[in-house]
Amino acid sequence: MGEAPAFCFDNLQNGFSFKSKGFETSADVGDKTFVIGGANSDSTSYIGVQIYDKTTCKWVIPTVLGTKPKPCKGHSTILLNEDRIMIIIKGSTPDDCIWFLEVDTKYVREQKKVLGTEVVAWSKGMRGDAEKPVVISGPSGVGKGTLINMLMKEFPSMFGFSVSHTTRAPRGNENNGVHYHFTDRSVMEKDIKDGKFLEFASVHGNLYGTSIEAVEAVADSGKRCILDIDVQGARSVRASSLEAIFIFICPPSMRQLEERLRARGTETEEQILKRLRNAEAEIEQGKSSGIFDHILYNDNLVECYENLKELLGLDGSAATNHKPYPDPKGIDLPLNHTVSKIDNKILINCGTPELETTSKNLIALDVLGLKGGAPGRTRGLNVYSIDSFSDGLNEKLS
Repeated sequence: MGEAPAFCFDNLQNGFSFKSKGFETSADVGDKTFVIGGANSDSTSYIGVQIYDKTTCKWVIPTVLGTKPKPCKGHSTILLNEDRIMIIIKGSTPDDCIWFLEVDTKYVREQKKVLGTEVVAWSKGMRGDAEKPVVISGPSGVGKGTLINMLMKEFPSMFGFSVSHTTRAPRGNENNGVHYHFTDRSVMEKDIKDGKFLEFASVHGNLYGTSIEAVEAVADSGKRCILDIDVQGARSVRASSLEAIFIFICPPSMRQLEERLRARGTETEEQILKRLRNAEAEIEQGKSSGIFDHILYNDNLVECYENLKELLGLDGSAATNHKPYPDPKGIDLPLNHTVSKIDNKILINCGTPELETTSKNLIALDVLGLKGGAPGRTRGLNVYSIDSFSDGLNEKLS
């Protein structure tokens, strides 16, 4: 039988406790104690996770999903609610200091059923919200590539493509991370099993797919991600945790689609007939599957493009429609900070251990509007200095 961890109480607020000893911290959630961290030989802290089950008096090593924080010089832990724990990395960069360990979210519960083990999942915290990605599908020759290029040309700072993964070798001047993320098959298969991919397919013996991280990276850069994928890929994305807008581009008729394919002059007769057969199946699925939120008919390219912009809330003016992604800078935490929780605010004191209502070193994180989470980002963090708060909150702090 295991022994209970010997931690001392550092804080107790709103019924939630967090404890620490050395490089380790812990948080109690029901009958379980989640122990986070440990010491490396070079006096840095690694962010491992162990669980102590108080009902069985045994230790459990969970399956850890998501990309975890890098080794650091220490961290603070505070329980937000019964499904996730906030980890604040000490001495980290401003855009890499807030993390969440999910212990009982919907995603974690689903993965527990799939894997049959205890599961926790990491998610990086990001300031502000991000626009929903746009999934665009349609049969070959329908003009979806042209529509996307028009959108990218008119709004170059607003939209971006995710970089797909593949297990095939690079060709010619292809660069890793630019044309594709080139990876080993064993690595990609494990990531697919761990739920890190939105969609994937095997083509000529090689795997191709869109990872959640690749889509999140576009949002991190301040752009809205566009996914140009087939109906089967769209189905997989719809079944995932990603919240997106799904648009299907449909030809006015099969006859006109055939004329467009033949006009390109790039395929043989056999290839054209195959594309037409596939197109019929895709159009049927696009209209009747319930995958897509909107169906646009590309009878007239200019009109279809205007309808696409209308669906995305654009009127042709990037200056008035583009919402810049919040600057992630501004949270620079020293090693000697202290953390506490009041209502939906996490208070970080970067100076003295005592909370001072007039301290310029007091940072508040509003976590009421959190969205998303593992296996992607947790967004919606709002950051304030203490001077930004109302007198009511100041009274609570005094």
